[in-house]
Amino acid sequence: MDIAGEIKRTFKEGSVLTRLIYLNIGVFLVLKIVGVFFYLAGQDFQLFQWLAVPSVTEVLVQRPWTPISYMFLHTGFIHLLFNMLGLFWFGQLFLYHFEGNKLLSVYLLGGIVGAAFYILAYNLFPVFNSVYGLLLGASASLFAILVAIAVYDPNREIHLFFIGRFPLKYVAAFYLLLSVIGISSTNPGGNIAHLGGAFWGWFYISQLRKGKDMGAGLVTFLNKAGTYLPGLFKPKSRMKVSYKKPPRDDREYNRQKNVQQDEVNRILDKIGKSGYDSLTKQEKEILFKQGKN
Repeated sequence: MDIAGEIKRTFKEGSVLTRLIYLNIGVFLVLKIVGVFFYLAGQDFQLFQWLAVPSVTEVLVQRPWTPISYMFLHTGFIHLLFNMLGLFWFGQLFLYHFEGNKLLSVYLLGGIVGAAFYILAYNLFPVFNSVYGLLLGASASLFAILVAIAVYDPNREIHLFFIGRFPLKYVAAFYLLLSVIGISSTNPGGNIAHLGGAFWGWFYISQLRKGKDMGAGLVTFLNKAGTYLPGLFKPKSRMKVSYKKPPRDDREYNRQKNVQQDEVNRILDKIGKSGYDSLTKQEKEILFKQGKN
């Protein structure tokens, strides 16, 4: 079996969520393999220090890329596994309501705000005065996605192993409580970053409800950067676009379009009142076809 080819194909054709998971796993494997060569050569492997966010601002200025690189960095398999499972579960729920571009912006900006909370805390609170810390992992980004979807759809129930079904708002509140309590534990920086990511998730949805997409600028920038990094986050479409000519009778054509739009508006109102699950199969098909136009 061509495993490498299959991985390449799924990365190219996969969603933003698939690509984020692949990037996290890929970075983990590459760094672990490189670390083996350093170990065999009898040398210290220092690359993690150059990719993780330092708590000292003087060092941070010399490594300005770290607020981005750290959110794809994991030192241990268990750390990676739980973060990727959470990213998959909550990312799927996010994509149930929003498109991939919004997921990407929440992931990246949530991670950046988490890093900002971490840096501010380590430079403001006396308990960290003599501490040099390094922040790494996708947890802050994961918290941003979890809180965003919990704020947007708080009563959606999810199934927790060995526990049962719980609304998302309680799941998010539980993890936030653990992060607050955990600040005084062995991982204060990570838990502070969780709160930063959670703040961005809440802020993003609160602004989105006002009609402001706070991640749109980042997505536009990444789409432009796609000219130089083609296919990094935007799935490669295999669909061919064709254009249909409207009927010769413009009045009849406009009437049909108005009828279609009225039906779509009715379906959207129904979703707003009763949720997507309340739609009939025919209504879902209408919405799907409209989304492709």
